[in-house]
Amino acid sequence: YEEGGARVRTEEPGKRQRLLDAHRVAEEFYCKQLGSKEAHRGRTFLAERGFNQAMCEHFGVGYAPASWDSLTRHLRSKGFTDQEIQIAGLGSQGSRGIYDRFRGRLVWPIRDITGATVGFGARRLDDADKESPKYLNTPETPIYKKSQLLYGLDLAKKSIVTDHRVVIVEGYTDVMAAHVAGVTNAVATCGTAFGSEHVRIIRRLLGDHADPAAGVVLSSGRAHGSEVIFTFDGDSAGQKAALRAYGEDQNFAAQTFVAVAPGGQDPCDLRLAEGNQAIVDLVNSRIPLFEFAIRSVLSQMDLRSAEGRVQGLRASAGIVAHIKDRALRAEYTRSLAGWLGMDMGTVEQAIRAAGRVEVIAPGPRPGEIEMAGAGRPVAAPKRRGSEDPVTRVERQALEAVLQHPLYVVGSGFEELDGQSFTVPTHRAVHDAIRAAGGLDAFTQMMRQAEAHFGPGENATLAASRHFVQVVLEAAGEFIAPSVTELAVNPLPVAGEGDVRSYCRGVVAAMVRMDLTRQLGEARAALSRMNEEDPQYSEVFRSLMRLEQRRQNYTERD
Repeated sequence: YEEGGARVRTEEPGKRQRLLDAHRVAEEFYCKQLGSKEAHRGRTFLAERGFNQAMCEHFGVGYAPASWDSLTRHLRSKGFTDQEIQIAGLGSQGSRGIYDRFRGRLVWPIRDITGATVGFGARRLDDADKESPKYLNTPETPIYKKSQLLYGLDLAKKSIVTDHRVVIVEGYTDVMAAHVAGVTNAVATCGTAFGSEHVRIIRRLLGDHADPAAGVVLSSGRAHGSEVIFTFDGDSAGQKAALRAYGEDQNFAAQTFVAVAPGGQDPCDLRLAEGNQAIVDLVNSRIPLFEFAIRSVLSQMDLRSAEGRVQGLRASAGIVAHIKDRALRAEYTRSLAGWLGMDMGTVEQAIRAAGRVEVIAPGPRPGEIEMAGAGRPVAAPKRRGSEDPVTRVERQALEAVLQHPLYVVGSGFEELDGQSFTVPTHRAVHDAIRAAGGLDAFTQMMRQAEAHFGPGENATLAASRHFVQVVLEAAGEFIAPSVTELAVNPLPVAGEGDVRSYCRGVVAAMVRMDLTRQLGEARAALSRMNEEDPQYSEVFRSLMRLEQRRQNYTERD
């Protein structure tokens, strides 16, 4: 065996069984400890979340004592060696020998599909303790592979097979709450994002196959074929977990739904606040994944304004464009036109264009920039023969920053954020610039270059090249081609004075355009208030400040 990654060879079934036996003994030990005086805080934690003793016993919830070696000593007394304890992930090596991995925590047994315990998930009970992680899982071992495990699957598999439906929640207590409420097909991942291995596990249980009618909701409220329902508390991490299905498998995505509780409550909190039926209602209120993806993007826009609707169209067109089922894509094209209140032809044109520009990549990798709303990387743009004015200004501003950062320091580029850009690829490049430290980082690079070369062209060239290199590293492989293209595109002017004036001018135009967007949002917000509203004065003052800033930029021309 090798700690963390060794495989158990088929000719050594006895060693694998020893690891399983160690986990069985550990689970029994933890369960018994939950009744101890020391575990009072753990029992209170569970009771406050609506779980009684019988419920905890059903899920095998236990308590890991705070001492350094309680479990280790118990396992030794049962004949397990220190090597077996460490390989099983139940103990860690220290300078004085091995010690318990889980201490002073509630623990949940993580079982494989056969019901054998192969690891544990643990939660700290002292939230004032910021030194240790809130959640701690078993490390990768010969029997514990987190990408191939779903918490609660051993209890949920029968319902999943019978109902052709699985509900994916985010935490151990969410699984417990769902099962107690009667949603017995609920499972959760084990300290990792929902991925392709989980898709394969679920598809096998559902008996999934390529069904052209998958995802079509019948009059009964159930979908034709199997259903995969993600429910989470509405934060961005949870949304990305659900939206990954979009890129994993299109048939799987067509059968995937999303349910988010009003107010963003997770299932455990929802059950506490509103009872068991609220979880059942939440699951039944699910909407198709594609609709959720599009609406998630549109919810970030002010659809009351023309600018907001155009932004919404550009940001969501790529999602619709990459729905492979042509009939389903046509339906969502019509739906998008209705949600935006825009002409069908305009929406169709935008979707066709997005299909040529953006691609859904096979999987996230370190350093990638994600497409807004879809949780996937954006490919490098293909330059079009003609650009609308907004797209052109965005491109020109980014070219100026990447090619002549010295000229645009203090021009207002630092005031822009991701929402300032309507083209997803431009937004991703801007995010890469910010991740690289922005123009503040370039200023520091310039100081260092001048200290080495002395003031002048050589220092400027060295600092500019360094800046682009850092942006490329921050961009990742899918956005790097866009950064490179923007950094080498020829500018429409020549001569140092003209280039400086041009660069500052296009950045100022970008800032003014963004201020116009913000003004539209502020005016729309003000129009929905009356003068007695507590926030009216604050919004009005913000509107005046924005007006003044725009005027200042206008006067620079």
